[in-house]
Amino acid sequence: MCCAERVDIDKAERLELDCWGMAKLSFGRRLLKHIHPEGIPWPGSFFYNAISGTAIFQGHYEMVAKDILNYCTQGRLLDVGTGPGRLLVKLHQQSPEMRLVGIDSSPSMVAKARENMAKAGLSDAIEIKEGNASQIPFAGDNFDIVVSQWSVHHWKHPTEALNEVYRVLKPGGYALMYDLVSDTPVEVLDEMGRKFGRWKMRLLWLHGFEEPFYDRENYAVIAHPTLFKGGQTRFVGILCCLIMKKG
Repeated sequence: MCCAERVDIDKAERLELDCWGMAKLSFGRRLLKHIHPEGIPWPGSFFYNAISGTAIFQGHYEMVAKDILNYCTQGRLLDVGTGPGRLLVKLHQQSPEMRLVGIDSSPSMVAKARENMAKAGLSDAIEIKEGNASQIPFAGDNFDIVVSQWSVHHWKHPTEALNEVYRVLKPGGYALMYDLVSDTPVEVLDEMGRKFGRWKMRLLWLHGFEEPFYDRENYAVIAHPTLFKGGQTRFVGILCCLIMKKG
């Protein structure tokens, strides 16, 4: 682990910033965030791997991969909270020259992602490591772009995690955080419903009530107390993308 260059933030300051961000959530959402695991343990990893292969998930991995390549088409990419690694497979298919790395805090999910890489014949092309968003196991200024999909709402300390993302990014690099939000606009749901089926979209939308997802306003706010100083949001499919850039 190369964590000697981690951004040094006073613990009291980090606690204050994270509490400030948490205060933006409702009581129910704060409670969910406290009890919700940051990584998906077994047998949850087994079921998540299965649903990630369905059409609606595969369609979003495809859309997100294309969106990422609008910001970076070469160099080194880190996927934080990679889960079963499906996004990395899509990125390799669209841009095989990129050097792709994924980390996840769940050992069982890391094992499943490595299994998926082996099945796709990509074990040598895509690196999967165990690692937490708040303590990324790489040296600073290491990646041209850092991304995350369906992961940010799991993070216990979003300020610390985004500062870690900032640390490992090269200057000028983008951080793109894609996640569901609890107040997805009706027009977005309708558009995705026409694409994937309204019933499937409603089920995915209802999923937002049993996990600690942010609403749109507070999702953007989590970037403010970080070294990024702020960011912008927009929708890619049903996912809200928080866009930040390292000075």
